[in-house]
Amino acid sequence: MRRVVFNQKGGVGKSSIACNLAAVSANEGYRTLLIDLDAQANSTQYLTGLTGDDIPMGIADFFKQSLSSGPFSKKNKVDIYETPFDNLHVVTATAELADLQPKLEAKHKINKLRKLLDDLDEDYDRIYIDTPPALNFYAVSALIAADRVLIPFDCDSFSRQALYGLLAEIEELKDDHNEDLQVEGIVVNQFQSRASLPQQMLDELLEEGLPVLPVYLSSSVKMRESHHASLPLIHLEPRHKLTQQFVELHDLLERADSMV
Repeated sequence: MRRVVFNQKGGVGKSSIACNLAAVSANEGYRTLLIDLDAQANSTQYLTGLTGDDIPMGIADFFKQSLSSGPFSKKNKVDIYETPFDNLHVVTATAELADLQPKLEAKHKINKLRKLLDDLDEDYDRIYIDTPPALNFYAVSALIAADRVLIPFDCDSFSRQALYGLLAEIEELKDDHNEDLQVEGIVVNQFQSRASLPQQMLDELLEEGLPVLPVYLSSSVKMRESHHASLPLIHLEPRHKLTQQFVELHDLLERADSMV
């Protein structure tokens, strides 16, 4: 199973959601891989604790290989980083991804990631993909390569307006490139249950029939502490309310996936 977490709006929690779901997956015994496609490398730093020049080239090196390889070259390889957590590995991201993007677009390398994941499927039960906050080469590559897409939503009016366009773009991409791609649902993140505006916005989305998942991730300082410690919540504080919400969300997705 390959799951991409994507939204074109920044600050909605893509990396936090991708990393914590991957960590729960690994903690429950699934051999899990997270691929970081964002040049900001937030997921990489979160799960490895590495920064700057200490971060391996990872996915950038894979894409560099694809630029120099010909039609009869051997398969491009990717370095996989073993995190301190059992069953959880990462393909790291670096800032070089930004420089590589126009070259990859010019050479039409949009299907390279899908071919890589075809090879990695034998080694991993679950693959999570974190994306940049833009429908660029890397995000499109991920949507072409994935089976499922989760859309983080932070109950902001700007996020709501962007949501409709995003769903339409995913549907168009599905028709043109990946008919097997399924929108698993909208993940409500940083939810403040006692505030009236987020609840009102959520009710309106549900009334419109949008696929809002029934597990809402709370707003909590514990997430920032988790980032700072480079410890996913399941390892930082397993019994915390937000941690348990991630476990509930993960198990909900697993049950739904098993019924497909």
